[in-house]
Amino acid sequence: MPPSRLDGLYRSLLLTKFFCKGWGKPENIERLFEFRKIISNRAACSQLIPRDYPVEITREEVTSDCKILEGKFITPLEIYMPGLVPDVAQNAHFQIVLPLKWNDERFKPMCIHLAGTGDHYFWKRRNLIVKPLLKEANLGAIILENPFYGLRKPKEQRASSLQNVSDIFVMGGCLVLETLVLLNWCERNGYGPLGITGLSMGGHMASLAATNWPKPLVLVPCLSWSTASPVFTEGVMSHSISWDVLETQYFADGNFRERLSKMVTVVDDAFVAGKHFVQNFDQSVEELRLDIDETKDLVCGQPTTDVNLSVIREATPERGDQQQDKEPLKSRIHINRTNALNLSEPLLEKLLSNVRCELTQEEVDELNVKIHLALKRHNEENHTGAGQPGEKLILTVATKPNPTEDPATAVVASSKSVGSKIMEYITWGAYSASSSSSTPGEKRVPIDTTKQRWWEREALQFMRGMMDECTHLKNFSVPYDTSLIIAVCAKDDAYIPRDGCTSLEDIWPGAEIRYLDAGHVSAYVLHQKLFRSCIIEAFERAKKKWVPENGTLRTEVNGGSTPTTDEPHK
Repeated sequence: MPPSRLDGLYRSLLLTKFFCKGWGKPENIERLFEFRKIISNRAACSQLIPRDYPVEITREEVTSDCKILEGKFITPLEIYMPGLVPDVAQNAHFQIVLPLKWNDERFKPMCIHLAGTGDHYFWKRRNLIVKPLLKEANLGAIILENPFYGLRKPKEQRASSLQNVSDIFVMGGCLVLETLVLLNWCERNGYGPLGITGLSMGGHMASLAATNWPKPLVLVPCLSWSTASPVFTEGVMSHSISWDVLETQYFADGNFRERLSKMVTVVDDAFVAGKHFVQNFDQSVEELRLDIDETKDLVCGQPTTDVNLSVIREATPERGDQQQDKEPLKSRIHINRTNALNLSEPLLEKLLSNVRCELTQEEVDELNVKIHLALKRHNEENHTGAGQPGEKLILTVATKPNPTEDPATAVVASSKSVGSKIMEYITWGAYSASSSSSTPGEKRVPIDTTKQRWWEREALQFMRGMMDECTHLKNFSVPYDTSLIIAVCAKDDAYIPRDGCTSLEDIWPGAEIRYLDAGHVSAYVLHQKLFRSCIIEAFERAKKKWVPENGTLRTEVNGGSTPTTDEPHK
């Protein structure tokens, strides 16, 4: 079904921009990538949090319908990754809502509620979902404040707009470890069975946290999916991201392209490409043909040290008949080692050499990006009237002009250096990209100099890789007992596109996925009761396995639970 128009309209009314300060420090991102390998493995992550991790209860209050406790503790991420968590966010603040009397003293269910985007402080979750659950099912709750939100929001941050992309990974790392602290605290104080839930971003954070609890755990993620990458690259949220800032920083700091981009993998890339090609076979073949045909505009000249992008202006009647017999007018945009195209020395030497050679993936990426940026500049100038209609950019190699010739009419001779090598690569690359025999790391994409839109830029692909690396559930352990998972998704969700992503059913065999005929916003507004009913149902399943005598859940593999592993998917 088509994405919800209401989702798009709602997002367009919000003026906030995300990631206005860029990606974050490269060294911090690298540290987070390395730490992800630890917290994505249940056996390793669960050992990071001592069972008696110190938690301080700072306030108690008894109201007419419940008992409310408030507390705090130092986020474990600051201990293991010092310097990453802002000072104001280092104290994890939480609120506990308990019934005045348990229906059964042997059965004291507790559910941790994580916040969705924009859910600051405790009041919204407490009134919309926690208190109704307390009344309907005698279900206790812990409401955890997100890092960068509410009491933990840096002063310079505006509302919910995280300033750096790395902030969302710091947030996720904090919540995963803080959830383990709270689950241990619940066990120490005799509560159980235990569970975790959340809406939207909170649902995905709940899913990540649940993968690291080494015991059966109720999990009800609502309005989330298997990875956060489509949220920031395809969904309506992607239009609220400062892409110009991210792209500028990505190309200005070589650490992103040279080091960090090699540390991430787009998990569903091959799946998406194959699915799209099969479903749109005729169109895919036509696009491939056009990609190859367009390389006829790539012409090369005699080997020299200067590479140029030239604007060829064909003579027209308006320019006068006296020009018809002359060479086409040339207006050169000089692209050499020191200015606009600014190719690296090794790549420039390869392109200018008469010896046939193969371009590496990094060189192909560099050439693709540099041509793209030059074409973008030219098209913007052409659009604003700086150029003439019908102009084409042609990649050439400049020759030294003959002193006897007029430089304005000097002809650029063609040869087989730059253009032929690019043409050879495009032809071979198009074949290898669709070949099933390509091995990981060797898959290459044809150069396409026509891509102008922001979502087709290299910075966006890096965003996909970062998000998949740190948030794709395939990179994390499978929850201990998937029969206690009920996920609720909106069919028309424009915030969280699901097309092309591995499904939760495939990643978590045994989990139940329920779909609403709604968009993201309408589901949040109209279906809170359904979310609560799914949480109650999941806890009822856990109750059947609950052993009051020793405060644990049975692991009934033959009774519907799915055997799981501490290892992430390979």
